[in-house]
Amino acid sequence: MIDHPNKFSKKFIANLFNADESNLKDFEFEPVGSGQVGDCFRINLDWKEKNNLPLSLIAKCPAADQSSRDTARNLHLYEIETSFYKYLSEKCSARVPELYFSDFDSNSDDGILLLEDMHPAQQIPQMEGCSVEEVSKILKEAAALHKSYWNDEKLLSYSWLTYGISEERKKFVADLLPAVYPEWKNRYQGRISKDIFDMGDDLIANYDKYSEVREGPMTLVQGDLRLDNILFVDNNDRAILLDWQTAAVGLPLNDVAYCISTSFLNPNDRANAEEKLVQDYHALLKVSDSYSFEEAWNDYRRGSFVGFLMAVMSAMIVERTDRGDEMFAVMAERSGWQALHLDAISFLK
Repeated sequence: MIDHPNKFSKKFIANLFNADESNLKDFEFEPVGSGQVGDCFRINLDWKEKNNLPLSLIAKCPAADQSSRDTARNLHLYEIETSFYKYLSEKCSARVPELYFSDFDSNSDDGILLLEDMHPAQQIPQMEGCSVEEVSKILKEAAALHKSYWNDEKLLSYSWLTYGISEERKKFVADLLPAVYPEWKNRYQGRISKDIFDMGDDLIANYDKYSEVREGPMTLVQGDLRLDNILFVDNNDRAILLDWQTAAVGLPLNDVAYCISTSFLNPNDRANAEEKLVQDYHALLKVSDSYSFEEAWNDYRRGSFVGFLMAVMSAMIVERTDRGDEMFAVMAERSGWQALHLDAISFLK
């Protein structure tokens, strides 16, 4: 399969836009972004006659790093993301990049996407955190996403959306967490508060209870709704959601709790803003008759573990970098304080 820009041809690119090959004088590419399990490139296009043709696009390719690539393959991440764009992105009411090309090779489990370049939209660095207003923009898109597929049973017909709730995946996570958690704690000794470590001890010890299937609304969730996967445009009230490698059928408030917990630099700012943010999100769903705010708030509190678990597992299974170490520490720390402040551990008793 064509899995890197160095394999592109002018004919291939021109065909994406039903343009003549002769109209594309040349193209060049450069790396962009900071993904852990995929490599992104901006493809700059030099057309003779522009004719409303895009001047650039984004290629999202399998990771060059072998360990990260193997992790993505084993977790079906390339299959999930290429399938989301191919089958679900058009119906999704949240703002996502337009799809130009999607390909997945079931033999290698590699996939590639060619997407709309959202420049000049900007990413806010994960570790810097953001404002209440910016989180509110993200949650408006989350509500649009969740409402688009609210209790849509057709989602269950897509096997790639149910990997996360399969018995195989549950067993994988249940076996992985106790195996890697001691090593993770050792890596972050002195960096993360003992209170958070103690909370993590309780969570890992009671993970079977935490992972029990519960009744609640089902929808399409993004699964990794944090600042590194969001773009913002100045003077625009819509955020742009990227990175659909962890899209799944799931509980909507897990996305919301994960987003809020990881987005605030100061835990007090998060604690002061979160209830109002969840209320506003819930109002946008317009499903209050079947899903009360009280139910949503309890799901939100329980969902505060999601960011912590994501940080622990991801830190131990992807390519290790200095930036990655600090990013996962920040994620675990912010989500850990959220879980402690909301007494989420009470759901495990």
